[in-house]
Amino acid sequence: MKKILHPEATRGSMNAGWLQARYSFSFANYFDPNRLQFGKLRVLNDDIIAPAMGFGKHPHRNMEIITIPQQGALKHRDSMGNEGVVGAGDIQVMSAGSGVEHSEINANPNEALKLFQIWVLPETENVEPRYDQNKIAPLLKPNQLSAVVKPKSEASNGDLWVHQQCWFNLGEFSEQKETTYKLHDPSHGIYLFIIDGTVIVDNETLNRRDAIGIWDTESITFKVGKNSKLLLIEVPMN
Repeated sequence: MKKILHPEATRGSMNAGWLQARYSFSFANYFDPNRLQFGKLRVLNDDIIAPAMGFGKHPHRNMEIITIPQQGALKHRDSMGNEGVVGAGDIQVMSAGSGVEHSEINANPNEALKLFQIWVLPETENVEPRYDQNKIAPLLKPNQLSAVVKPKSEASNGDLWVHQQCWFNLGEFSEQKETTYKLHDPSHGIYLFIIDGTVIVDNETLNRRDAIGIWDTESITFKVGKNSKLLLIEVPMN
């Protein structure tokens, strides 16, 4: 088993006034040649967006974009005709494919918006752009990891999916628990990001906003602390 640690304090950062961002991988003004991506996981941004501010209309191509608001609400509008609000407790998936333009604005004039924006490189380029969103709570099982985004080939009716062999798993643990995650493919890796709480994995103690990448293994067992929230992303490494 191989691993790479990404402590919270080592993340990149930017403060643009209206945007305060922390970057797990090289992005915008933050560049680290040793942190370009983890397998097909290219971006994991931890953003705080000021009231009524946000990202104006801009283009994307050939990227699977997943947004998970943590506090507040996001107003989405895109060139496919989709328009709506994605709030805390929701998850948004957009396949940019052959090209799409969109804007993402804090829907609240008085409250900051906190969210994770995650990009995954697709297995197939120039697909037809698409958009979807879903509620997270019905997908979660108590004190265990639950898949909230799957590959297209594994998705059933109502599942959120992407054009890549990757799985997004969320877990909310009210009790201390040991849990094992089995990879769908031994050539994949997992990127475990601690939203809140504590996890012990391979003799490493991870706290809030710490992360670890693990590969060259078929499964991984970790101990989750009480009142912890986790994001585990399984992605191809090549």
